[in-house]
Amino acid sequence: MRLKDKVCLVTGGANGLGAEMAKLFAKEGAQVVAADMSDLTYEASNVEGYKLNVTDSGACKEIFDYVVEKYGKIDVLVNNAGITRDALTHKIDDEMWDLVMDVNLKGVFNLTKHVGPHMMQNGAGSIINISSVVGEYGNIGQANYAATKAGVIGLSKTWAKEYARKGAAVRVNAIAPGYIMTDILKTVPQDLLDKFAKMTMMGRLGQPEEIAKAALFLASDEASYITGHTLSVNGGMRL
Repeated sequence: MRLKDKVCLVTGGANGLGAEMAKLFAKEGAQVVAADMSDLTYEASNVEGYKLNVTDSGACKEIFDYVVEKYGKIDVLVNNAGITRDALTHKIDDEMWDLVMDVNLKGVFNLTKHVGPHMMQNGAGSIINISSVVGEYGNIGQANYAATKAGVIGLSKTWAKEYARKGAAVRVNAIAPGYIMTDILKTVPQDLLDKFAKMTMMGRLGQPEEIAKAALFLASDEASYITGHTLSVNGGMRL
């Protein structure tokens, strides 16, 4: 019960990595609010679904107020919501660029601007921003996505400094997953999956629960002396 009596807000929590994090956090004793534009694809005790578009700054303020009013606090924020609109750079139009920026970068900012000061006032908290191996190393056909995920790392380092001021034990870290077997990857041809697996030192692709366990560690008091860090969970992948 590493998150006993903790209140956790997870964006993109309806499915994929967000769902695995929400379920694991709840299993470890937390009350979880899983925010997403879609309905939850699962049922789990102590996980409440909430419809949210992270690009809407007003809606982000509303969910912040809602969670604090209902549960009294927010101990953990996981900024997981994200999208891709992949293409070679010269084929990325304004809509593809702006949408990825709005969800993956502005969406992270929209929630943290409220949750960070709240945690600072409470004296403690953990913010986990989901980046990507692509944000660390870049990738052909993902200029927009790579830019946002690199930006998330920069935000994490900045907020680690901002929200630890005045002695507050607020920690801000990023997780950079490699290729993880979510529903999106299940549509990729097997030969490509095999190629990705060979690019890792572990010789395989990751599982969603392995990212969730990394997030659990950073959310818990076991990571009390870790902040401003990017945890690469990629099986030793190099792009």
